[in-house]
Amino acid sequence: MDGQGLKTSDFYFDLPEELIAQDPLEDRSSSRLLMLDKNTGEVRHETFKRIGDYLEAGDCLVLNNTKVLPARLLGIKEETGAAVEVLLLKRREGDVWETLVKPGRKMKPGARLVFGGGALEAEVLDVVEEGNRLIKFTYEGIFEEVLDSLGEMPLPPYITHKLKDKNRYQTVYAKYDGSAAAPTAGLHFTQELLSQIEQKGIKLAYVTLHVGLGTFRPVKTDNILEHHMHSEYYQITDQAAKIINETKRSGHRVICVGTTSCRTIESAADENGMLKACCGDTEIFIYPGYKFKVLDGLITNFHLPESTLVMLVSALAGRENVLAAYQKAIEERYRFFSFGDAMFIQ
Repeated sequence: MDGQGLKTSDFYFDLPEELIAQDPLEDRSSSRLLMLDKNTGEVRHETFKRIGDYLEAGDCLVLNNTKVLPARLLGIKEETGAAVEVLLLKRREGDVWETLVKPGRKMKPGARLVFGGGALEAEVLDVVEEGNRLIKFTYEGIFEEVLDSLGEMPLPPYITHKLKDKNRYQTVYAKYDGSAAAPTAGLHFTQELLSQIEQKGIKLAYVTLHVGLGTFRPVKTDNILEHHMHSEYYQITDQAAKIINETKRSGHRVICVGTTSCRTIESAADENGMLKACCGDTEIFIYPGYKFKVLDGLITNFHLPESTLVMLVSALAGRENVLAAYQKAIEERYRFFSFGDAMFIQ
Protein backbone atom coordinates (compact mmCIF):
# COMPACT_ATOMS: atom_id res chain seq x y z
CA MET A 1 0.00 0.00 0.00
CA ASP A 2 1.45 3.42 -0.86
CA GLY A 3 0.43 6.92 0.18
CA GLN A 4 -2.24 7.06 -2.55
CA GLY A 5 -5.60 6.67 -0.88
CA LEU A 6 -4.19 6.68 2.66
CA LYS A 7 -6.05 8.91 5.07
CA THR A 8 -4.70 10.49 8.23
CA SER A 9 -7.39 8.61 10.16
CA ASP A 10 -5.83 5.31 8.99
CA PHE A 11 -3.07 6.03 11.54
CA TYR A 12 -5.35 6.66 14.50
CA PHE A 13 -5.22 4.61 17.70
CA ASP A 14 -6.83 5.24 21.05
CA LEU A 15 -4.24 5.96 23.74
CA PRO A 16 -5.21 6.15 27.43
CA GLU A 17 -3.84 9.44 28.75
CA GLU A 18 -2.21 7.80 31.77
CA LEU A 19 0.24 5.99 29.45
CA ILE A 20 1.87 9.29 28.39
CA ALA A 21 5.16 9.30 30.32
CA GLN A 22 5.46 12.55 32.30
CA ASP A 23 8.91 11.99 33.82
CA PRO A 24 12.12 10.29 32.69
CA LEU A 25 13.09 7.05 34.47
CA GLU A 26 15.87 7.16 37.12
CA ASP A 27 18.03 4.94 34.91
CA ARG A 28 17.87 5.77 31.19
CA SER A 29 18.49 2.22 30.00
CA SER A 30 15.88 0.54 32.21
CA SER A 31 13.08 1.40 29.77
CA ARG A 32 11.13 -1.42 28.23
CA LEU A 33 11.80 -2.43 24.63
CA LEU A 34 9.21 -3.84 22.26
CA MET A 35 10.86 -5.90 19.52
CA LEU A 36 8.92 -5.85 16.24
CA ASP A 37 9.74 -8.08 13.26
CA LYS A 38 9.02 -5.84 10.28
CA ASN A 39 8.27 -8.78 7.98
CA THR A 40 6.06 -10.99 10.16
CA GLY A 41 4.69 -8.46 12.67
CA GLU A 42 5.84 -10.74 15.51
CA VAL A 43 6.27 -8.92 18.84
CA ARG A 44 8.55 -9.71 21.79
CA HIS A 45 9.09 -7.85 25.06
CA GLU A 46 12.57 -6.93 26.32
CA THR A 47 14.37 -4.30 28.39
CA PHE A 48 16.44 -1.62 26.66
CA LYS A 49 19.60 -2.64 28.54
CA ARG A 50 19.67 -5.82 26.46
CA ILE A 51 19.53 -4.14 23.05
CA GLY A 52 23.14 -5.16 22.40
CA ASP A 53 22.02 -8.82 22.35
CA TYR A 54 20.09 -8.05 19.16
CA LEU A 55 22.96 -6.29 17.38
CA GLU A 56 25.72 -8.10 15.52
CA ALA A 57 29.39 -7.25 14.95
CA GLY A 58 29.58 -5.19 11.77
CA ASP A 59 26.18 -3.55 12.27
CA CYS A 60 26.13 0.23 12.50
CA LEU A 61 24.02 2.44 14.76
CA VAL A 62 23.31 5.91 13.37
CA LEU A 63 22.80 8.48 16.15
CA ASN A 64 21.71 12.12 15.98
CA ASN A 65 24.12 14.24 18.06
CA THR A 66 22.04 17.42 18.02
CA LYS A 67 21.72 19.28 21.32
CA VAL A 68 18.45 20.77 22.58
CA LEU A 69 18.63 24.47 23.35
CA PRO A 70 16.96 25.55 26.61
CA ALA A 71 14.85 27.56 24.19
CA ARG A 72 11.87 28.55 26.35
CA LEU A 73 12.29 32.05 27.76
CA LEU A 74 9.92 33.62 30.29
CA GLY A 75 10.08 37.39 30.59
CA ILE A 76 8.11 40.63 30.54
CA LYS A 77 7.12 43.26 28.04
CA GLU A 78 9.19 46.36 28.84
CA GLU A 79 6.37 48.85 28.25
CA THR A 80 3.70 47.15 30.38
CA GLY A 81 5.43 44.56 32.59
CA ALA A 82 3.03 41.91 31.20
CA ALA A 83 4.32 38.31 31.22
CA VAL A 84 5.58 36.95 27.88
CA GLU A 85 6.89 33.59 26.70
CA VAL A 86 9.30 33.22 23.78
CA LEU A 87 10.32 29.93 22.18
CA LEU A 88 13.42 29.99 19.98
CA LEU A 89 12.83 28.06 16.75
CA LYS A 90 15.69 28.87 14.41
CA ARG A 91 18.68 31.21 14.37
CA ARG A 92 18.31 33.36 11.25
CA GLU A 93 21.61 35.27 11.51
CA GLY A 94 23.73 36.54 14.37
CA ASP A 95 21.41 37.43 17.24
CA VAL A 96 18.22 37.36 15.17
CA TRP A 97 15.99 34.35 15.83
CA GLU A 98 12.70 33.11 14.46
CA THR A 99 10.49 32.53 17.49
CA LEU A 100 7.06 31.53 18.69
CA VAL A 101 5.63 34.07 21.14
CA LYS A 102 2.77 34.14 23.65
CA PRO A 103 0.61 36.19 23.78
CA GLY A 104 1.10 36.69 20.03
CA ARG A 105 -1.48 39.39 19.32
CA LYS A 106 0.30 42.00 21.45
CA MET A 107 3.78 41.31 20.09
CA LYS A 108 4.03 43.82 17.26
CA PRO A 109 7.26 44.98 15.59
CA GLY A 110 9.03 47.43 17.89
CA ALA A 111 7.89 45.70 21.12
CA ARG A 112 10.73 45.36 23.65
CA LEU A 113 11.12 42.36 25.96
CA VAL A 114 13.19 41.79 29.10
CA PHE A 115 14.36 38.46 30.55
CA GLY A 116 16.21 37.65 33.78
CA GLY A 117 15.95 41.20 35.14
CA GLY A 118 17.76 42.60 32.10
CA ALA A 119 20.45 39.92 31.57
CA LEU A 120 18.81 39.42 28.17
CA GLU A 121 16.78 41.96 26.21
CA ALA A 122 15.01 41.68 22.88
CA GLU A 123 13.14 43.61 20.24
CA VAL A 124 10.46 42.24 17.89
CA LEU A 125 11.59 43.04 14.32
CA ASP A 126 8.96 41.43 12.12
CA VAL A 127 6.03 39.01 11.83
CA VAL A 128 6.76 36.12 9.44
CA GLU A 129 4.89 33.00 8.24
CA GLU A 130 2.50 31.26 10.64
CA GLY A 131 2.61 34.28 12.94
CA ASN A 132 6.18 33.58 14.08
CA ARG A 133 8.22 36.62 15.18
CA LEU A 134 11.74 37.61 14.21
CA ILE A 135 13.41 38.83 17.40
CA LYS A 136 16.82 40.42 17.91
CA PHE A 137 18.51 39.77 21.26
CA THR A 138 21.02 41.95 23.12
CA TYR A 139 23.11 40.71 26.04
CA GLU A 140 26.63 40.76 27.45
CA GLY A 141 28.92 37.75 27.13
CA ILE A 142 28.10 34.55 25.24
CA PHE A 143 24.52 33.96 24.10
CA GLU A 144 24.57 30.20 24.80
CA GLU A 145 25.71 30.83 28.39
CA VAL A 146 23.01 33.46 28.97
CA LEU A 147 20.44 31.07 27.50
CA ASP A 148 21.69 28.23 29.67
CA SER A 149 21.14 30.25 32.85
CA LEU A 150 17.73 31.74 31.88
CA GLY A 151 16.12 29.26 29.47
CA GLU A 152 14.00 26.21 30.17
CA MET A 153 13.80 23.03 28.08
CA PRO A 154 10.98 23.32 25.53
CA LEU A 155 9.15 20.15 26.53
CA PRO A 156 6.38 18.91 24.22
CA PRO A 157 2.84 20.08 25.02
CA TYR A 158 1.75 16.64 26.30
CA ILE A 159 4.32 16.76 29.14
CA THR A 160 2.87 18.80 31.98
CA HIS A 161 5.37 17.96 34.74
CA LYS A 162 8.35 20.25 35.31
CA LEU A 163 11.71 18.69 34.40
CA LYS A 164 13.99 18.48 37.46
CA ASP A 165 17.23 17.97 35.55
CA LYS A 166 17.73 19.69 32.15
CA ASN A 167 20.13 16.96 31.05
CA ARG A 168 17.40 14.32 31.08
CA TYR A 169 15.93 15.87 27.91
CA GLN A 170 19.34 15.55 26.28
CA THR A 171 21.09 12.45 24.90
CA VAL A 172 24.42 11.57 26.55
CA TYR A 173 26.12 12.17 23.17
CA ALA A 174 24.45 15.55 22.39
CA LYS A 175 27.06 17.84 20.86
CA TYR A 176 25.79 20.57 18.50
CA ASP A 177 23.26 23.20 19.71
CA GLY A 178 20.23 23.71 17.53
CA SER A 179 17.18 21.61 18.42
CA ALA A 180 13.82 22.69 19.80
CA ALA A 181 13.07 19.06 20.76
CA ALA A 182 15.15 16.02 21.70
CA PRO A 183 15.76 13.07 19.36
CA THR A 184 14.03 10.96 22.00
CA ALA A 185 14.99 7.43 20.89
CA GLY A 186 18.53 8.30 21.95
CA LEU A 187 17.50 9.16 25.51
CA HIS A 188 17.64 5.45 26.46
CA PHE A 189 21.39 5.12 25.89
CA THR A 190 23.95 5.55 28.69
CA GLN A 191 27.70 5.94 28.05
CA GLU A 192 28.16 2.50 29.57
CA LEU A 193 25.65 0.88 27.20
CA LEU A 194 27.24 2.59 24.17
CA SER A 195 30.70 1.32 25.28
CA GLN A 196 29.38 -2.25 25.62
CA ILE A 197 27.87 -2.03 22.14
CA GLU A 198 31.12 -0.75 20.63
CA GLN A 199 33.13 -3.48 22.36
CA LYS A 200 30.93 -6.01 20.59
CA GLY A 201 32.14 -4.70 17.21
CA ILE A 202 29.15 -2.53 16.40
CA LYS A 203 30.04 0.80 14.75
CA LEU A 204 28.58 4.14 15.82
CA ALA A 205 28.02 6.84 13.18
CA TYR A 206 26.99 10.31 14.37
CA VAL A 207 24.92 12.59 12.14
CA THR A 208 23.23 15.89 13.01
CA LEU A 209 19.64 16.94 12.40
CA HIS A 210 18.29 19.91 14.34
CA VAL A 211 14.78 18.91 15.38
CA GLY A 212 12.17 21.62 14.91
CA LEU A 213 8.85 21.96 16.73
CA GLY A 214 7.18 21.07 13.43
CA THR A 215 7.87 17.48 14.46
CA PHE A 216 4.87 17.82 16.83
CA ARG A 217 2.65 19.55 14.27
CA PRO A 218 -0.50 17.47 13.75
CA VAL A 219 -1.44 16.33 10.27
CA LYS A 220 -4.55 18.39 9.58
CA THR A 221 -5.26 17.24 6.02
CA ASP A 222 -7.45 14.18 5.52
CA ASN A 223 -5.33 13.03 2.56
CA ILE A 224 -1.78 12.56 3.91
CA LEU A 225 -0.25 13.58 0.57
CA GLU A 226 -1.53 17.13 1.09
CA HIS A 227 0.37 17.57 4.38
CA HIS A 228 3.17 20.14 4.14
CA MET A 229 6.26 18.77 5.89
CA HIS A 230 8.38 21.12 8.02
CA SER A 231 12.01 21.80 7.06
CA GLU A 232 14.97 20.82 9.26
CA TYR A 233 18.72 21.37 8.89
CA TYR A 234 21.00 18.31 8.75
CA GLN A 235 24.68 17.57 8.37
CA ILE A 236 26.60 14.37 7.59
CA THR A 237 30.38 14.30 8.11
CA ASP A 238 32.84 12.46 5.88
CA GLN A 239 33.55 10.04 8.72
CA ALA A 240 29.86 9.16 9.26
CA ALA A 241 29.32 8.68 5.51
CA LYS A 242 32.33 6.32 5.32
CA ILE A 243 31.16 4.20 8.28
CA ILE A 244 27.61 3.87 6.89
CA ASN A 245 28.80 3.13 3.32
CA GLU A 246 31.25 0.45 4.55
CA THR A 247 28.45 -1.16 6.58
CA LYS A 248 26.20 -1.32 3.50
CA ARG A 249 28.96 -2.65 1.24
CA SER A 250 29.88 -5.42 3.68
CA GLY A 251 26.26 -6.58 3.88
CA HIS A 252 25.71 -5.58 7.51
CA ARG A 253 22.75 -3.62 8.87
CA VAL A 254 22.38 0.15 9.20
CA ILE A 255 20.13 0.74 12.21
CA CYS A 256 18.95 4.28 12.90
CA VAL A 257 18.40 5.50 16.44
CA GLY A 258 15.31 7.65 15.99
CA THR A 259 13.24 8.98 13.13
CA THR A 260 15.52 12.04 12.87
CA SER A 261 18.60 9.91 12.06
CA CYS A 262 16.46 8.00 9.58
CA ARG A 263 15.25 11.17 7.85
CA THR A 264 18.84 12.47 7.69
CA ILE A 265 20.41 9.51 5.92
CA GLU A 266 17.42 8.86 3.66
CA SER A 267 17.47 12.53 2.58
CA ALA A 268 21.16 12.46 1.76
CA ALA A 269 21.52 9.05 0.09
CA ASP A 270 21.93 8.61 -3.66
CA GLU A 271 19.83 6.06 -5.58
CA ASN A 272 22.31 3.29 -4.63
CA GLY A 273 21.96 4.06 -0.92
CA MET A 274 25.43 5.61 -0.68
CA LEU A 275 26.25 8.78 1.27
CA LYS A 276 28.83 11.54 1.07
CA ALA A 277 29.60 14.42 3.41
CA CYS A 278 26.90 17.05 2.97
CA CYS A 279 24.56 19.46 4.72
CA GLY A 280 21.27 21.10 3.85
CA ASP A 281 17.59 21.33 4.72
CA THR A 282 15.25 18.38 4.40
CA GLU A 283 11.48 18.23 4.09
CA ILE A 284 11.43 14.47 3.47
CA PHE A 285 8.07 12.89 4.31
CA ILE A 286 8.25 9.12 4.68
CA TYR A 287 4.96 7.19 4.57
CA PRO A 288 3.84 3.70 3.41
CA GLY A 289 5.04 2.97 -0.11
CA TYR A 290 8.43 4.61 0.51
CA LYS A 291 11.44 2.42 -0.44
CA PHE A 292 14.23 2.82 2.10
CA LYS A 293 17.62 3.39 0.48
CA VAL A 294 19.92 2.95 3.48
CA LEU A 295 18.06 2.01 6.64
CA ASP A 296 17.58 -1.66 7.63
CA GLY A 297 16.30 -1.28 11.18
CA LEU A 298 15.00 1.43 13.50
CA ILE A 299 15.11 2.06 17.25
CA THR A 300 12.33 4.50 18.07
CA ASN A 301 9.86 5.58 20.75
CA PHE A 302 6.07 5.28 20.60
CA HIS A 303 4.58 8.18 18.67
CA LEU A 304 1.38 10.22 18.63
CA PRO A 305 -1.69 8.93 16.80
CA GLU A 306 -2.04 10.31 13.24
CA SER A 307 1.48 11.82 13.35
CA THR A 308 4.01 11.84 10.49
CA LEU A 309 6.23 9.71 12.76
CA VAL A 310 3.68 6.87 12.99
CA MET A 311 3.47 7.09 9.18
CA LEU A 312 7.28 6.79 8.90
CA VAL A 313 7.36 3.72 11.17
CA SER A 314 4.47 2.22 9.15
CA ALA A 315 6.51 2.69 5.95
CA LEU A 316 9.15 0.42 7.45
CA ALA A 317 7.08 -2.28 9.16
CA GLY A 318 3.63 -2.00 7.54
CA ARG A 319 0.67 -0.07 8.94
CA GLU A 320 -1.19 -3.16 10.19
CA ASN A 321 1.92 -4.54 11.94
CA VAL A 322 2.64 -1.20 13.60
CA LEU A 323 -0.90 -0.58 14.80
CA ALA A 324 -1.13 -4.16 16.13
CA ALA A 325 2.20 -3.70 17.97
CA TYR A 326 0.98 -0.38 19.42
CA GLN A 327 -2.18 -2.14 20.62
CA LYS A 328 -0.05 -4.76 22.40
CA ALA A 329 2.07 -1.98 23.92
CA ILE A 330 -1.10 -0.34 25.27
CA GLU A 331 -2.35 -3.66 26.71
CA GLU A 332 1.06 -4.23 28.35
CA ARG A 333 1.01 -0.66 29.76
CA TYR A 334 4.12 0.56 27.95
CA ARG A 335 4.98 4.23 28.51
CA PHE A 336 4.43 6.47 25.45
CA PHE A 337 6.07 9.49 23.76
CA SER A 338 9.23 11.44 24.64
CA PHE A 339 10.04 9.99 28.07
CA GLY A 340 8.43 6.65 27.27
CA ASP A 341 9.62 3.19 26.29
CA ALA A 342 11.24 2.11 23.03
CA MET A 343 10.62 -0.12 20.06
CA PHE A 344 13.20 -1.91 17.89
CA ILE A 345 11.98 -2.65 14.37
CA GLN A 346 14.23 -5.14 12.59
